[in-house]
Amino acid sequence: MSISLATPSLGPLRSATITSAAVRAWLHPRITQATASGAVEGRGDGERHTIHSYFVTCPESPDARHVVFFASTTAEAHHGDIVLHERATGRETILARGVTTEDAHRAACQQWIGRHHVAFHDFRDGRWVVAAVDTRTGRERILAADRLLGFGSPTQPWVPVYGRHWQPGPHRNVELIHVETGEVRTALTSSQLVAAYPAEVEELLGPDAASADLSLFFPVLSPDATRAMIKLSRASGLADFRSNAASRREGRWVYDFEQQRFLSFARQWGHPSWTPDSAGIFNKGNELTVLAASDGTEHVPIKFATGSPNDHPSVSPESNVFVTDGSLAKFDTGRPGEWGIVIGSLEAGVDEFATIHRFNHAQGAASWRKVHPHPAFSADGRRVYFNVSDGRWTRLWVAERSA
Repeated sequence: MSISLATPSLGPLRSATITSAAVRAWLHPRITQATASGAVEGRGDGERHTIHSYFVTCPESPDARHVVFFASTTAEAHHGDIVLHERATGRETILARGVTTEDAHRAACQQWIGRHHVAFHDFRDGRWVVAAVDTRTGRERILAADRLLGFGSPTQPWVPVYGRHWQPGPHRNVELIHVETGEVRTALTSSQLVAAYPAEVEELLGPDAASADLSLFFPVLSPDATRAMIKLSRASGLADFRSNAASRREGRWVYDFEQQRFLSFARQWGHPSWTPDSAGIFNKGNELTVLAASDGTEHVPIKFATGSPNDHPSVSPESNVFVTDGSLAKFDTGRPGEWGIVIGSLEAGVDEFATIHRFNHAQGAASWRKVHPHPAFSADGRRVYFNVSDGRWTRLWVAERSA
């Protein structure tokens, strides 16, 4: 449903006064189900999950023609297809069939890479693979085996991969793979990180961490693909990858590939995303931290839209607003299981935000790891995509700002 933000009863779910033109443009968005006109093999959109993977990537293609999502008809959404939906016609194409996921939380980590490719990972015949499909030809290329997919950039051709965090074997590093040529580059090794931060590694992962089964985990590339945020993982050795006990993942390091050095370290990961210029990190709590180009030290974080709901924030392409999701249950007008999509100002001295959509998010995919809304801006900054779990199915929705 769409909410009128002129209603005073929203109270703390918006600023009392909205002076920012960038925020005001989002006060009355057009909100629709992103894939409502599509169907796969005669199945209506109301009879399947349609899940967008994560808030650091947008399901809409850079040219705005298509939306990619994970479609599943199973309760847990652990098995399904990677689907390409044409926005203008509703026509759909299955890019990959019978894909098995680690969880529904990030689905198959499906994402746009290099403008025309969709990358994802899949558990095939007892082995994890990272693959990419050229959306122009439908041709699939296997990029790596026994690895998982991090998140890259839709405008860059490099896919970041890492080893299985529960049983990494020989794959302990972050590698970059060119989506068209298949070229593989070792971008950062786990031994480099341990050597640079021995005390921090011991503090986070135990006094015996240096001799433990460590590997780099979950690389998120900057938009220009010159930097990455990563975690460090200590494997459990368990065979069950669908378990919270599969590994311990700690810390947040930022590494610059061109300078070949670490730029920053934080003990808490939070929910970080990159700024469009690749120079800063926007994190849970609506905190912006700029990485200084000269010496790599982090500036003091600046908070925006204090008091707003927040969980998975990201910055618009214009860098004048951010979007985030958050539970509304703790707020005065919130209800149990209710979540919201929030737009906030990034203008200096303007502490303003507005909740542009509210919905029940207590149902949906019955995965061991729950799906979150994970809102993300389109490349032109006009639309925000997010997941809604208000019934049996988790579905992809889109909010479009007024002209």
